[in-house]
Amino acid sequence: MTSVKPGGSGMALILIVDDSPTEVHVMQIALETSRLSDRGSRQWRRRASRGAKEMKPDLIFMDVVMPGINGYQATRTLADDPATRAIPIIMVTTKGQETDRIWGMRQGAVDYLVKPVAPAKLVEKAQAALGD
Repeated sequence: MTSVKPGGSGMALILIVDDSPTEVHVMQIALETSRLSDRGSRQWRRRASRGAKEMKPDLIFMDVVMPGINGYQATRTLADDPATRAIPIIMVTTKGQETDRIWGMRQGAVDYLVKPVAPAKLVEKAQAALGD
């Protein structure tokens, strides 16, 4: 889990929850380059729910396939919690079946992307979710 933190006005705090350091790095660089966010700090993925409550991010990118609690479960937990339910969650995963996408959206995700995701598409979806 990584948070990409705002560096100035109009910048968003975006939480990236993924067990792959490579995927996190690629997403973080795309968001920093776009100027949506400009700093990141690494945290453990298993603390996604607590991290979201503490950091109060503007947006969460959530992987599905992770050890322990999966992204569907984490999304449902965040969507059911009054303290975090207003945070938009975009699932970013290798699970590309239509049933996977439908299930993710039913858990509370606002969008669903299948890896690999082009950096421009990631930024486009982030801007849409943030209302930019």
